[in-house]
Amino acid sequence: MIEAQTKRAEPAEDAGTPILTVNNIEVVYDEVILVLRGVSLSVPEGQIVALLGPNGAGKSTTLKAISGLLRTEDGEVTRGNVSFMGEEIANMAPEQIVRRGIFQVMEGRRIVEDMTVIENLRLGAYTRRDGGVRRDLDMVFDFFPRLRERTGLAGYLSGGEQQMLAISRALMARPKMILLDEPSMGLSPLLVKEVFGIIRQLNRELGITILLVEQNARMALHAASYGYIMESGKIVLDGAQADLVDNEDVREFYLGGGGEERRSFKNLKSYKRRKRWL
Repeated sequence: MIEAQTKRAEPAEDAGTPILTVNNIEVVYDEVILVLRGVSLSVPEGQIVALLGPNGAGKSTTLKAISGLLRTEDGEVTRGNVSFMGEEIANMAPEQIVRRGIFQVMEGRRIVEDMTVIENLRLGAYTRRDGGVRRDLDMVFDFFPRLRERTGLAGYLSGGEQQMLAISRALMARPKMILLDEPSMGLSPLLVKEVFGIIRQLNRELGITILLVEQNARMALHAASYGYIMESGKIVLDGAQADLVDNEDVREFYLGGGGEERRSFKNLKSYKRRKRWL
C-alpha cells in the first residue's frame, strides 16, 4: 500500500491554470454506499493528467462525478465541490456538462453498434447548435483516416477502430476537456501505442485538456505531465510525471519493478497482506 499523503493534492505551481478542480468530494451510491472519501485533484488547462490505481479504487467513479454520469447510476456527490472553468458543476445533468465543454469517453467504448460510423459521430454533436458539424467530420477523419473508410455499422469495427470512434465522437462535441476511461482496454500492444499517440496528438494540436484513467500505468505516465494514484476511494499520492516514475512504491506496484507477482493489480492486495502492510 502506498501511504496516503496528508497534503491536499495539487499540481506543481508551474503546471498552469487549473481548468478543473475537484475539492474534497465524497460520492455515495444508492444513498448509503460511500465510494469516494475526500478526493481532491486539479487539472491544468492544456495538460494531460493521469489518474491511476487498482481495480475498485474509485477512478471511474471520479470521472463520473465530474461528467454528471453518476446520476444514471443512483450516485451523488454528497460533499465537496467540482469546479470547471470557475463554475460549480457537481451533480449537474450530463448534457449540461457536455455543453460546458466536458465529454467522457467511457470504459468499454459504448458506441451504438447498430448505428453507422457517421451516425455515431453526429450523436457526439447532439448538444451543438452551430453549423460546423460537417467541417468537424473532416477534421475527425484527418485524425482517424481509418474511420473514413468505414461506412457500415459501427458494430462491425475492430476493437481499436471502436476506440477511435469513441474518441472521435467526443471530438464532435468540441470539448475543452475529455475524460478518458481505460482507452487501452482490450487492445493489442501495437494498437495501444497508436491510440496513445493520437491522444498526445489531440492534446498537442488541438489543445484539449485530458484527464486519463488507465491501468497501463507506464503508457499513461509516458503521455501525462502529472499523475494521481488512488487506493480505496482516496488519493494516496500525486506528483509530476518524472517524480512518480522515480518513486520506489510506484515503480514496485504500478510500473512492474518488483517481480511478476507484484506487477499484477489483482495480486497486489494479497501480496501486501502477506507483507503485513494491511
